[in-house]
Amino acid sequence: MLSLDRLCVSFGHSPVLRSLSLQLSAGTTLAVVGRNGAGKTTLLRSIMGLIEATSGGMYVDEVNLRTSPAHLRTHVGLGYAPEDRVIFPTMSVQENLSLPCEILQLSARQIQERLNHVVDVVPQLQPMLSRSGAALSGGQGKMVALGRALMVGTKVVLLDEPFQGLAPALALQYAQALGRLRTTRPDVCVLITESNAALLSDIPNQVLTIERGSFV
Repeated sequence: MLSLDRLCVSFGHSPVLRSLSLQLSAGTTLAVVGRNGAGKTTLLRSIMGLIEATSGGMYVDEVNLRTSPAHLRTHVGLGYAPEDRVIFPTMSVQENLSLPCEILQLSARQIQERLNHVVDVVPQLQPMLSRSGAALSGGQGKMVALGRALMVGTKVVLLDEPFQGLAPALALQYAQALGRLRTTRPDVCVLITESNAALLSDIPNQVLTIERGSFV
C-alpha cells in the first residue's frame, strides 16, 4: 500500500530524513513516535509533496509519488491532517470537508456519499456542518481536519500529532473515530505521528521511533 525506499530529505546541506524505508500493507495503523525536531512532520509533508525529497522512493501501490505533483497526490487516495489543522475560516465546516473532493472534480452525489461516511466515522461533525470555520475551537478544528483527510484518504490517511493539545474527552472521541474507521474501512492505511507515545494507547498496531531523521 504505502512504501518508502531509502527516503532522504535535506534542508540546504543539513539532512533531516536519513534513508527511511518502510512497507505498510492495507489496514495497517502505524505510529511514528519521536521528540520535536526528529523529522515526523517532515516525513508526512514529504509524502504529500509539500517538501521535496532529496533522494529515495515513495509509492502508494505502484504509483511513484515523486513523479506526481503535490496537488495531484490526493488523486491516488492520500488524505492529510496537518498538526496546525489549516481550516478555512470564511467557509463552513461542510465546505471545508467538501473542498478537496471538489478539487478532485467528484460529482455532488459522490461528495455527499463520502460526507455521509465521514459523519458516520466522526459523528461530532454533524452538528458543526453549518458552523463557520472561524467559530471552531482548536480541538474541534482537529476533528474537522480528520474528517477532511478521510474525505479523500481512500487508501492512506496521514495524521500529524493529532492528540497534541486535545482535552481528554476530545482525545477519546478522536480515538473512537479511528476505531470506527478501522471497522468501516479496514483496507485503509493510517500513519500517525506523535511526540508522546502514551497518548496513542492501543490505537496503532505498529510503532516506530524516529530520532534525528532515522528509524530506530
